[in-house]
Amino acid sequence: MSKGSQRIAATFERLQAQGRKALIPYVTAGDPFADVTPALMRALAEGGADVIELGVPFSDPMADGPVIQQAAERALARGIGMAQVLEMVREFRRTDGATPVVLMGYANPVERYGVERFVADASAAGVDGVLIVDYPPEECEAFAGQLQAAGMDPIFLLAPTSTEARMAHVGRIASGYVYYVSLKGVTGAGHLDTAAVAAMLPRIRAHVSVPVGVGFGIRDAASARAVGEVADAVVIGSRLVQLLQAAPKDEVAATGRRFMAEIRAALDEAAQGAHA
Repeated sequence: MSKGSQRIAATFERLQAQGRKALIPYVTAGDPFADVTPALMRALAEGGADVIELGVPFSDPMADGPVIQQAAERALARGIGMAQVLEMVREFRRTDGATPVVLMGYANPVERYGVERFVADASAAGVDGVLIVDYPPEECEAFAGQLQAAGMDPIFLLAPTSTEARMAHVGRIASGYVYYVSLKGVTGAGHLDTAAVAAMLPRIRAHVSVPVGVGFGIRDAASARAVGEVADAVVIGSRLVQLLQAAPKDEVAATGRRFMAEIRAALDEAAQGAHA
């Protein structure tokens, strides 16, 4: 039986061997235009993204700030549901068999689609990991096991408020990577306190053996570089979604590629500086 995604594990192993950090952009499936997502995903990978988090639109994304909430609303208004999201992954896979794809979303669309059907169809489409925001690890060990048996990684969030018990639980069942939410509150909010992130990561790593990605509050090359100095991966969502939303349709992919290239260059410079 496969234990999670080989693509995610191989990606982190390769980066680690190179002394580099993973760059993980988040985009909402079907936003800013319904038919642009596979081309945008390709452009993000070309720009230097190592893993792509693809948001499954949901009408009540309570952990997300206004930028990503509005992106989900726009996508839902265009009729983007789970079936369409999986088709976008299949289309991306026709030309990219290497870049891992993680679906990020909420329990409701998965349960409406049917959990067994979701696991089978997501695996067949080429999904590598699944992060369900409102599935606490204590309640989804069976789901995590189903994902891993189908070659996908269950990815979990940890936050500044996470207890040692929660970290230990995540450490037991997570694979791929864990996503540390560096701020209390919703996505896209507040200011990044890199000292607080740096202090938290050893506590997480005491319980978690997989790589730790950090997101929320990373908006530019400088904040990405600061987080890259302490984390294994940098996750960028709200700022990218904002930039894409402002772009004309024929510029969406190029906008995503340029932003990724800028962040990738900053992360690699920081890595070179650390090894100089």
